[in-house]
Amino acid sequence: MKSSNAKVSLMAVALALCSGAVLAQQKYDFGKLEYDTNCAVCHGMDGKGNGSLRELLRVSPPDLTQLARKNQGILPMGRLYEVIDGAGVPSHGTRDMPIWGRTYQAEHAQNLLEARGNYDAPGLVRARILALLEYINRLQAR
Repeated sequence: MKSSNAKVSLMAVALALCSGAVLAQQKYDFGKLEYDTNCAVCHGMDGKGNGSLRELLRVSPPDLTQLARKNQGILPMGRLYEVIDGAGVPSHGTRDMPIWGRTYQAEHAQNLLEARGNYDAPGLVRARILALLEYINRLQAR
């Protein structure tokens, strides 16, 4: 069982380290798929905060293409991971953005039951968030 956890964690790290060029050569771009499926509706397909639901939100979504520029040229990966995962967000707090870590866990609960304990749901959540962060990194204005 520890071996499978290590494999999932290793896969997540490898995915996070892949360059955009390598991902573009593959059949699926997991970070882009994650973004298009869960983020574009608010942040826009181009990441500039112009998604179709923007008008319905209390606070306009940020322009994701400017995150590194606003942080002295460095994408704040740790902070973005926490925001996406929902770390430290009270369960009844005020937050427009969904808590994706919790959502991902719920989506994979059935897989966990079917695998009877041989399924690393936290590892899969980390992999999805890291793939998304890698894609957001590619969106940065250079």
